[in-house]
Amino acid sequence: MIMRIWRGITSKEQADAYLEHLQQTALPALRDYKGQRGAWVLRRIQGEQCEFQVLTLWDSLKSLHAYAGKQPERAVYYDEDDKYLLDMEPLVRLYEVADTIPPQA
Repeated sequence: MIMRIWRGITSKEQADAYLEHLQQTALPALRDYKGQRGAWVLRRIQGEQCEFQVLTLWDSLKSLHAYAGKQPERAVYYDEDDKYLLDMEPLVRLYEVADTIPPQA
């Protein structure tokens, strides 16, 4: 499995609006891709900015290619992302999932 980690930064004032934007654009779009195994949106306020990290889990690089194209390490942006984000980072981080601990029942 592959974990894809994207990072974006908004102003503190835009944090709630950007989360809503993610919930209306990127997150629903991810549901359409075979091999996508979940997404987590993390955020933290630091001073006047809010950092977001979106972690997505994929079966393989092949399944990730369907979403991100031939260069899966390239960031994928949606319409109006530039309205919220202070910087449009061009790359994401990809990690092979080496081990997991399942949740307790």
